[in-house]
Amino acid sequence: MKKQLLVILSFLFFISCSSIKNTQEAISNGNYDSAMNIAIENLKKNKTKKGNQPYILMLEDAFAKAVSKDEAKIAFLKKENNPESLETIFGLYTSLKNRQEWLKPLLPLPILKENRNAIFKLNNYDDEIIASKNELSNHLYNNAKQLIEADNKLDYRNAYADLDYIEKINPNYKEVRNLMDVAHSRGIDFVFVSMKNQTEKVIPKRLEEDLLNFDTYGLNDLWTVYHGVKDSKISYDFGLELNLRDIQVSPEQIREREIIKEKQVKDGFKYLLDDKGNQVLDKDGEKIKVDKFVKVRCQLYEFTQLKTAKVIGQVKYVDFNTKQTIETYPIESEFAFQHVYASFKGDKRALEQSYLDLTRLRVASFPSNEQMIYDAGQDLKQHLKHIINRNKFRN
Repeated sequence: MKKQLLVILSFLFFISCSSIKNTQEAISNGNYDSAMNIAIENLKKNKTKKGNQPYILMLEDAFAKAVSKDEAKIAFLKKENNPESLETIFGLYTSLKNRQEWLKPLLPLPILKENRNAIFKLNNYDDEIIASKNELSNHLYNNAKQLIEADNKLDYRNAYADLDYIEKINPNYKEVRNLMDVAHSRGIDFVFVSMKNQTEKVIPKRLEEDLLNFDTYGLNDLWTVYHGVKDSKISYDFGLELNLRDIQVSPEQIREREIIKEKQVKDGFKYLLDDKGNQVLDKDGEKIKVDKFVKVRCQLYEFTQLKTAKVIGQVKYVDFNTKQTIETYPIESEFAFQHVYASFKGDKRALEQSYLDLTRLRVASFPSNEQMIYDAGQDLKQHLKHIINRNKFRN
């Protein structure tokens, strides 16, 4: 028991030393917030524990260096006076405040050897945060307005991103929400989806409707909207053409195979006899019974009904503005109808359960060619969705 306790204590000591070392290394490498995270997580468990004293000293050191680093960077960026640095300045002020809030629940932190509490210089950064936030918001707002005037979808989207960021940090700032609606409506790509049947075979009407019903695809996103039916009020940017090139439906087939099964099965009982042919009795004088086994045989006739359908085509991306094909992708789908049943001749006790289950089934009606094409088309729809998800019209 003492040996086990020693092993446990040694293990805990090793973990503690390793954690302290990681904190020291983080400070040495300039990863002050990482060092603070390790120290705070350990002090949360027990800040008065003597073994945790090194964390307090390292936390004091890491905090001071982190604050000094961020304030120096802010001073430099302000002196540089580049509008593109406004977001960085706002982020640094926010980090300075968050770091303090992160620390406050643990205070005070006593340093026992020095008979004092650890020193953390806490400042109120609220005014700086508000001022930098407003300055950043104004810069992004003016930039977004200029982008909206550019009459370019990518610029509209960039404007929307700037406005969306303003809305997150500074809700309801000026006309941000109205401008977001404008930027979004102008930045959307509308895609018209069409299907061409080049197979010389009749495609089920419901399949065509399913393939073009893009409401069921779940593909519409912030910047791309798909329409299977043209809206005369919309000027479409791109076209997605699903060209069906070939449809193959196999003949109805029934394959048969014969399987011979044999097995030793229990068939009643018999009395146990000794070497001399006499019946063996148990301790109560009763005749001992033993299982009697017989060999049984069964002929199983397994029937497999099979019919397949394959749809082969091509997906074409078209730019309606340039009238050029952007890209083409092959697409193919296959559906198989298969039904297995069986009959038998002989003793069915020779059959495994899986074969017995087949003997309870009967011949099924083959699906029509139209149904087979429709089922293959449902799988084709998933392939089409996969192609669209992987290949956007505009990155």
